Amino acid sequence: MNAWIEGARPRTLPAAVVPVLVGTAAAAGMAGLEGAGKGIVAWRAGAALVVALALQVGVNYANDYSDGVRGTDDDRVGPLRLVGSGTKSAGAVKRAALVAFAVAAVAGLVLAAATTWWLLVVGAAAIAAAWFYTGGPRPYGYAGLGEAFVFVFFGVVATTGSAFVQIEAVTPLTLAVSLPVGLLATALLVVNNLRDIPGDTAAGKRTLAVRLGDQRTRIFYVGLVLMTYLSVPFIAGLSARPLAAASLFTVVLARPAVQRVLEGARGPALIPVLGATGRLQLVFGVVMAAGLWLGA
Repeated sequence: MNAWIEGARPRTLPAAVVPVLVGTAAAAGMAGLEGAGKGIVAWRAGAALVVALALQVGVNYANDYSDGVRGTDDDRVGPLRLVGSGTKSAGAVKRAALVAFAVAAVAGLVLAAATTWWLLVVGAAAIAAAWFYTGGPRPYGYAGLGEAFVFVFFGVVATTGSAFVQIEAVTPLTLAVSLPVGLLATALLVVNNLRDIPGDTAAGKRTLAVRLGDQRTRIFYVGLVLMTYLSVPFIAGLSARPLAAASLFTVVLARPAVQRVLEGARGPALIPVLGATGRLQLVFGVVMAAGLWLGA
């Protein structure tokens, strides 16, 4: 069980939790429903969280499986990979990924029945994108498009989708709050790929980090963090919820990770940066969500 938990890569789970928190908080006060919770339907928020977490775990297991059978993880530096390390069989990891995707599909089906069946199209696209990230004959993650996938699906789609299941609409605010969420989720992947540049290069995995090279990937990471905080005043003003600007204070948590990246940390030394980026995303998301909620 410990191996399965580690293989699910818990450090990446803030990328699933944060968009649900922020999207739901952005929808507060806009749903027009009677009762407590500022118009928020609690079970819909819970179902959205199940979808997001199951998709994150599913993509992690699917990535483990696909990279493992290709041999990409044979000399990996970083958290345990189940197939590459021989801890679990490829078939077992593949089944775990499919179970996680099935859980996401069932929760998504319930949300679609309560709102609009178009959510099934979005959900199918998310599952397909998760699988073909490193799976299939031409995985797009090997072509340097992984960051785009993360920004779109774990930023824009997850955040606006969490708001949509509450208010059944996409608004300028729900789109705006998805930007910093997506930027920090992308930064998480950038650190991961920065660490893996040597191994990915040897395995022929042309991630964006491999294509950019070590130095430009570091600049890219810092730029993602910087753009996150530049977006906050715009969001606070657009929403007329100034308390959302409190998320600017979380910049103190960004300093250690940014400093390690700029100082040239490599290989195993970047593993703590991955954890620090995940914590930054979680704290940023919680503070922004609280500000949006209290100001609604």
